[in-house]
Amino acid sequence: MDPLGGIHHVTAITGDARANAAFYTGILGMRLVKKSVNQDDVSAYHLFYADAQGSPGTDLTFFDWPMTPANQPGVPSMGPIALQVGSLEALDWWQARFAERGVTHSEPGNRRLAFADPEGQRLELVAAGGAPGGEPWLQSPVPAAFQVIGLHGVTLVSARPQQTVDLLTRVLGFRQTDEGVREVFEAGGGGPGTELILERPIEVGMGKQGRGGVHHVAFRVPDERTQLDWLQRVRSAGLQTTDVIDRFYFKSVYFREPGGNLFELATDGPGFTVDEPVGELGQRL
Repeated sequence: MDPLGGIHHVTAITGDARANAAFYTGILGMRLVKKSVNQDDVSAYHLFYADAQGSPGTDLTFFDWPMTPANQPGVPSMGPIALQVGSLEALDWWQARFAERGVTHSEPGNRRLAFADPEGQRLELVAAGGAPGGEPWLQSPVPAAFQVIGLHGVTLVSARPQQTVDLLTRVLGFRQTDEGVREVFEAGGGGPGTELILERPIEVGMGKQGRGGVHHVAFRVPDERTQLDWLQRVRSAGLQTTDVIDRFYFKSVYFREPGGNLFELATDGPGFTVDEPVGELGQRL
């Protein structure tokens, strides 16, 4: 069976779609490749930001739920979301940009720059060291050399960390690459875009999902046949999954890992150009 190909997308929650779009396109310089609605709650917008083509592995999405309370990190929860940039020089450029634009951020360290969006969504920029990424968006306010080139990974806190580790390594095929307070795992061929970090805080309260937090993380499968193979593998491990759900731009299977976080298996295709040409992505609802 083909291994998981890393992270397909990460979906988070906003309470202000207009301000969200202004930050992720105007400040971060990502392309709004799809302006849609939540298929399970059509009263809510679903916004998709990615590279110029809307490539799998570059996609950060948001459900717009204005009435939801603020996110409360804890157990279980996910975040920060790590995004790739191409170099250490890019981190210096972003630190200066964040300072100029009043974006809450840290000092760069360990090839990472932590920051937050206006709703407190925890994010990181990670210098990927020349790893291939998505296609630059020519209309971005950010120079191509410094643009976000894709997802790097996501951090999670689990209510049952050892069971989460067992699922990742024994069922989903992740490899553990680092141990400690932050345990690092990689899927598929490893490297940028495949990283999942499991944190084990000494003291942490109950997490509560809301605006400024992560809803779920999706992992890549190349096609529907492979997705069905993985669905059966996850079910054989004793976990409950949804059936395959057609999300129009990809097909999805959802399940909760033993520690309480929501995972998704998403196909690479058919992609965001199924209903809009590349040059018009994200321009219409």
